[in-house]
Amino acid sequence: MSRIPLDTQYQVETPEGIDLEAALAGPVVRILAYAIDLILRSIVLTVLMIVLFFAGKTGMGLFLVLSFLLEWFYPVLFEVYAGGQTPGKKAMQIAVVNDDLTPICWSPALVRNLLRAADFFPFFYLGGLICMALGSKFQRLGDLAAGSLVIYREPPKAALSLPNRPPRSPQLSLSLEDQVAVIAFTQRHGQLSRARQQELAEILSDVLPCGSDQAVGHLQGIGIWLLGDRGETTSL
Repeated sequence: MSRIPLDTQYQVETPEGIDLEAALAGPVVRILAYAIDLILRSIVLTVLMIVLFFAGKTGMGLFLVLSFLLEWFYPVLFEVYAGGQTPGKKAMQIAVVNDDLTPICWSPALVRNLLRAADFFPFFYLGGLICMALGSKFQRLGDLAAGSLVIYREPPKAALSLPNRPPRSPQLSLSLEDQVAVIAFTQRHGQLSRARQQELAEILSDVLPCGSDQAVGHLQGIGIWLLGDRGETTSL
């Protein structure tokens, strides 16, 4: 009997009929993110304890209040105001979102974090780990109650640089596949050696209105034109 391969991809369709996709974050990376946040909170609490120690009982009372707020509302504030990412989650490139992949807001953020107490039982988040391991979406109890997910969020990619070529309108009919190939050839100019670019361009040199020595520049000009640059269009 064939088995369905494990897949961490999560898809959801919006009311407008657009498919959104994200990669779910598993227990290991979430534990590492939590450890980073725990270290940061411990450092802050240590500094507060040292500063407030000299204020006597008033200082200790204030320390207890601040430590409570830091423990329970530190993740809530970051998840709501920092795109679903605490410093630990940001370091591990993961984020909390609603199960429809929309940004998380106050209500689900509060629910999922206050229910960490339930995930903690019977000791050190064992209940939450078991829940994540048994579910297909790696949701702990707080996530199930809040309707939230933890997904990978890659940093934005730098914009691709295009070659410095004048745009050229194509003089022959190009199919959709041909257009995609020419655009990819143009966008990858920085990843291909000059010799490799020439080799690929010469494949189409017979149908281009230029010599093989100008094929690279001509194709890149067509690619720039296809990408929407129509300024000072040239043609051969």
